[in-house]
Amino acid sequence: MLKLHFAPNSRAGRVVWLLEELDLPYEINKMNFHPSDLKSDEHRARHPLGRVPVLDDADVRLFESGAILEYILERYKNGGLKPSPSDIKFPQYLQWFHYCEGMVMPPANIIVVNTILLPPERRDKNALKQAQRLIKKALTPIDQELSDKNYLIGDFSAADVMLGHACYMSNHLGCVNEDMPNLQAYVKRIEERPAFQIAINMA
Repeated sequence: MLKLHFAPNSRAGRVVWLLEELDLPYEINKMNFHPSDLKSDEHRARHPLGRVPVLDDADVRLFESGAILEYILERYKNGGLKPSPSDIKFPQYLQWFHYCEGMVMPPANIIVVNTILLPPERRDKNALKQAQRLIKKALTPIDQELSDKNYLIGDFSAADVMLGHACYMSNHLGCVNEDMPNLQAYVKRIEERPAFQIAINMA
């Protein structure tokens, strides 16, 4: 059985979300989002940087969330959530699947560090302002893409799991505003999905 090493409020949530959408059985090793768990010798043996998610599947171990999603889709996709390479939607699927970590999450990470993780006296206001500008620029094309569809390629897909999770987090960071009505509606649709609710409430 697939075993996911998980901590709340992390990218591990998108893996749970995908597993739930595909109705796949899995086991959870739930850890605290704290150095006492993540930086322990036991967990560093799974992930050299002491981060989550980590997926174990028999003798296979992966610790990059995008790679984990692609692995699950190829090995266990259960017939859905990814268009075939010959599908006209496949190029767009690939674009939005990878847009998440390439464009949205880098500034989001800086915002989290400088608003949540660091104590106030160590926060960099200039870095925060720059990241807030960058994430707005990164989110704008997503809002435009959603002007005539409910999900990124029309039907719900794993691209929505990757990028939708990042949009949800961006919304909680206060980066999705009234200037992005399509994105606001998209986040609401995501939040209403039962599989997403399971993933996000797994504390």
